[in-house]
Amino acid sequence: METETATNWLSDDEQCAWRTYLDVNRMLTYQMEKDLQPFGLTNNDYEILVNLSESADRRMRMSDLAAATLQSKSRLSHQITRMENAGLVRRENCESDRRGLFAVLTEHGTETMEKVAPHHVASVRRHFIDLLSGEALADLRESLAPIAEHLRGHRGKI
Repeated sequence: METETATNWLSDDEQCAWRTYLDVNRMLTYQMEKDLQPFGLTNNDYEILVNLSESADRRMRMSDLAAATLQSKSRLSHQITRMENAGLVRRENCESDRRGLFAVLTEHGTETMEKVAPHHVASVRRHFIDLLSGEALADLRESLAPIAEHLRGHRGKI
């Protein structure tokens, strides 16, 4: 037998905060994607390049890269294939685990990161960082931290 519970609807202030967050997230994602287009990259491409460029030996196991970028292994595999065709990354077998594969940043991928990163940072500044005071940035970071921690705890559980 199903029991009914009352829906805890959002207040006007809560609804406004939620919708503002959704609008900003959608528009900022769109703008970041648009600013990467002249370089032939998507947000997903850039995120993969960043992860690889910041990893030891500029390589990551495909399963770890999938987890870091919140992509399914299948979706990441297709993404890596496209990036391989562009010469940005390559796959290498994992010596310790014959079933495992590494995604490795190529020299062209490294050069691309070095070229694109300053433009990306300028875009982040122009469309986000420079629009907020130092105090507002600190408040935002503090406000979002418990949400990020909560969601990290749910990764893989959904």
